[in-house]
Amino acid sequence: MNTEPGNKDFPEIALAIRDLTVALPKGMERGYAIEGVSFDLHRGQILCVVGESGSGKSVTANTMMGLLPKAMKISAGSITLENREIVGMDAEALRSLRGRVVSMIFQDPLSALNPLMTVGAQIDEAMTAHGFGTQVSRRERAMELLTEVGLPEPELMYHQYPFRLSGGQRQRVMIAMALALEPTILIADEPTTALDVTTQAQILKLIRDIQRRKGMSVMFITHDFGVVAEIADSVVVMEKGSVVEQGSAEKVLKSPDHPYTQRLIAAVPHLRGDDRRSLQTAHSAPLLKVRNLVKTYTSGSLLFRTRRVVPAVQDVSFELAPGTTLGVVGESGSGKSSLGRLLIKLMAVDSGQILFEGQDIVTQSESEFRKLRPKIQMIFQDPFASLNPRMTIGYILTVGPMAHGMPARQAREEARALLKKVGLDPGAYDRYPHEFSGGQRQRIGIARALMCKPQLLIADEAVSALDVSIQAQILELLDRIQRETGVSMIFITHDLRVASQICDDIAVMQKGRIVEQGPPSQIFTNPRSAYTRELVAAIPGESVQSLQPEMAGP
Repeated sequence: MNTEPGNKDFPEIALAIRDLTVALPKGMERGYAIEGVSFDLHRGQILCVVGESGSGKSVTANTMMGLLPKAMKISAGSITLENREIVGMDAEALRSLRGRVVSMIFQDPLSALNPLMTVGAQIDEAMTAHGFGTQVSRRERAMELLTEVGLPEPELMYHQYPFRLSGGQRQRVMIAMALALEPTILIADEPTTALDVTTQAQILKLIRDIQRRKGMSVMFITHDFGVVAEIADSVVVMEKGSVVEQGSAEKVLKSPDHPYTQRLIAAVPHLRGDDRRSLQTAHSAPLLKVRNLVKTYTSGSLLFRTRRVVPAVQDVSFELAPGTTLGVVGESGSGKSSLGRLLIKLMAVDSGQILFEGQDIVTQSESEFRKLRPKIQMIFQDPFASLNPRMTIGYILTVGPMAHGMPARQAREEARALLKKVGLDPGAYDRYPHEFSGGQRQRIGIARALMCKPQLLIADEAVSALDVSIQAQILELLDRIQRETGVSMIFITHDLRVASQICDDIAVMQKGRIVEQGPPSQIFTNPRSAYTRELVAAIPGESVQSLQPEMAGP
């Protein structure tokens, strides 16, 4: 009997990868993107491929789909997909498999969807490419798919453009497109990384339900072991292009053998049941007071009856003491980021007060507020988009302080010292943003924010797109910097696990309003709002019952 995996004698294996090696161009840090990778995806199961950025997870998936960039080549190995050998297959044959046999959900749905085509046209295009049905039957199938993935008003969604949808809705459209031709294998590449906890829980449930209903095999790529605990049947752990551990989800989660797996599991943030040791001194006056803040977005036209009014921030009030951190949590669209932009005057306030050191900055003109700008700094969500790719790190760090009067020599010295403080080599001063990883770029963003010695830092989803291990390092860095400098922070995040690690107080936002505010011990172990309870219940791999008090502070 033939014992090769993936053939007719072993029908339980939908995908078999053996000794797969993909070479990188010369001059890179290592010779191979992946080297000697072997694993099986069993029929009707969910296999999670876990690892940090650069571990080779996405390269493995793109190799299966025939989507490797031209600079990367398969140098050895085999991929057997439903009894077909993929390696060496011509482009036309590969194209016939995509969507029909194996389909992929990409990490960033906004960049993967065509902004110039409606949702319906994009689903129709996938079916047309494989000669599926008539125009009428394709439209009926698209409606059926939009309903199946839980999108509201399928008729309306069919004619919408991607930019009009939320992140969760765009991800559902991607899933609908991937399911259009009912593939036997579905590859999901980090489909929930940047989503809030409730949307993430919905997407995970949706993928799991569809997989069970249709008997599909799913290869789910992630860096979060919390997600693994929620969805996986089996697990493959990758590090620097190699498989270091694999086995059942229960075995890998409960008794991991490899030190790298143990480090990844240890780095996953867990809800803390206690309160953080605060730097606040007794009877210190608030650094920031926000009173009845209101911001409303309007779009469309009254004339054509397309006027749309969205209340982004509604009657928000809170105080922030020196040296403390207020976490602002909530789903996408809750008003978190809008609040952060209002606090730093990147948007105009409709009404209300923002009292910084007793001064109402809402009423100040831009020229009046200019002298306060160094005291209020922001760490942005996407460090690559917020760093000018044409400027060196040194210029990025020094241009702001020099514009506010700091001598050039002093600015250069402080920039190099800050790079060292945030864990980077001072030699980074003369390099460009593209030469750094995501975690390193976020450290540069933190250094830039600290250059002006601010009293208030606003961190807008500063760790949401980072690997859990890098995330843990950045949180530790922010905590250490706060304890060294006494800076106050507004920490905006959709991840309640992260908020519990670093925040003294937490404000929960829903539809522009603060529905609950209090210390982590109250918010996470005894939430008063039904909405807060929903957020806590939606955290992957976590429950309120599993909370254990930890020692405050790192």
